[in-house]
Amino acid sequence: MNLASFPAHTPIAVQTRGEKVESVHFGSLVALDAAGEIVVQRGEPSALMYPRSALKPLFAVAMVRAGLALPAEQLALAAASHSGSADHRDTAAKILAEAGVEAAALGNSTDLPYGVAEREAWIREGNGATQLAQNCSGKHAAMLATCVLNGWDTTTYLQHEHPLPTLMREVVEELTGEPITVISTDGCGTEVFALSLIGMARAFSALVSAPVGTAEHEVAAAMRAYPEMVAGEGRDVTELMRAVPGLLAKDGFEGIQFIALEDGSAVALKVADGSDRARMPAAVPALEALGVNPELLIPFNNLSVLGGGHNVGHLAGLPLP
Repeated sequence: MNLASFPAHTPIAVQTRGEKVESVHFGSLVALDAAGEIVVQRGEPSALMYPRSALKPLFAVAMVRAGLALPAEQLALAAASHSGSADHRDTAAKILAEAGVEAAALGNSTDLPYGVAEREAWIREGNGATQLAQNCSGKHAAMLATCVLNGWDTTTYLQHEHPLPTLMREVVEELTGEPITVISTDGCGTEVFALSLIGMARAFSALVSAPVGTAEHEVAAAMRAYPEMVAGEGRDVTELMRAVPGLLAKDGFEGIQFIALEDGSAVALKVADGSDRARMPAAVPALEALGVNPELLIPFNNLSVLGGGHNVGHLAGLPLP
């Protein structure tokens, strides 16, 4: 691996313990205003990275354009990395049942629930890893329902040449304004594309800015109406959407966070080391730069670092110039 080819990441979050900096998280971020102009940036936001699960809202747009008509709660789950609660599992199962598809048709990987409390409860009940419990089951259930609706094969729905992944790639290219030149496979088995933070910020802006009647508007409205379906109780993405009116947010594995505000401005960031803990604190200064009331963001930054059960430091996003 050629080190010269690495993105030019810079510090975006710092953890302190006592009076000393204990850890520094590098990464890249960008904030766009409602007109799509760059307000602030750190690192190299034009570098390609994998958005991972943050592609799910864009995939959901493709499915709605293909005719998928789900109640808002179910559509939010189609765009989710859910915690695996009973509500999440039951909603995914309902999407399948209403499409006349058995759970055995799911092509995603098996896993325990992603949420800590949900996983512990699931294990206490004597359960193991299943496809419905895995955090992407809502997306896969919706993909199967879209295939049934269009008469597409349900056994090959994850293959590159299948009509649904083909449509998904076209929609992602349209919304990001970027060609897809690098494709790999995400943890759940769907394709994942290398895109820039700028492109993904542009796509999330398009979701919240789209007029009523469009697939983009429908997906964004569903996610904002049911933030508990997009992630889960106690998850920062759910709590942020509840805290800031009109905000849309989606995270992804390996330190990915995308956020769009009601006016169409947007934030996109990638934590270089893939750390989940630095994701939201790093986003807060960018949200403040876009005019979000800092009081609403207090729970998401300056997170407590404990020593002996007492607060001895903080994990915080670095202030932006």
